[in-house]
This record gives sequence, C-alpha cells and structure tokens, in this order.
Amino acid sequence: MPIVAVFDVPGMTRSQYEQSAEKVSGRAGPVKNPSDWPVSGLISHTSAATQDGWLVVDVWESEEAFREFGKTIIPILEELGVPNPKPRIYQAHTVVTP
Repeated sequence: MPIVAVFDVPGMTRSQYEQSAEKVSGRAGPVKNPSDWPVSGLISHTSAATQDGWLVVDVWESEEAFREFGKTIIPILEELGVPNPKPRIYQAHTVVTP
C-alpha cells in the first residue's frame, strides 16, 4: 500500500536540501527522476521552502521501500546538520500519476 512521507523541517535550508539531493543521487545537480534515488519504490517527490524551513513530500509504493530509503537519507540529513529529520508517515488514500 502506498504511503506519504512528509518531512516538515523548521531550520532546514535550501542549501542543505540541495546538498542532500546530491548525496542521494551521487552526482551534482538536482534530482530529476525516481531513478536518481538509491532504492526503488519512489512514486513522487516534491520539495518547497516554508516560512521557517523546508518541506519535502514523497509518495512511496510501500512503507518498506521508504524505510529502506530512510537508511540512506536520515544519516545524510544528520551529517548536514538538519535539525530533527523525522518524517510523518501516512497511508495514501489516493495516488494519481500521469
């Protein structure tokens, strides 16, 4: 069952987000495709600046796929000094893709 993972991180900067994306993909520049992720199962990824930090919303094919990705992203965020990088996880009700 698909899940939605929400990282709403006050204090996270655009630079920290961009650095984390480069570390996730293993190359310079922004992530552009689900194949940029080190594990399979990503359906969508969206990020945005907030008034006090950064927001990332991912949709994953399953909680297991996201947890596998968590083994990569959480240490990266901690290394970059991102404060309290703990996502909220929700069971998806509806997922629409092109």
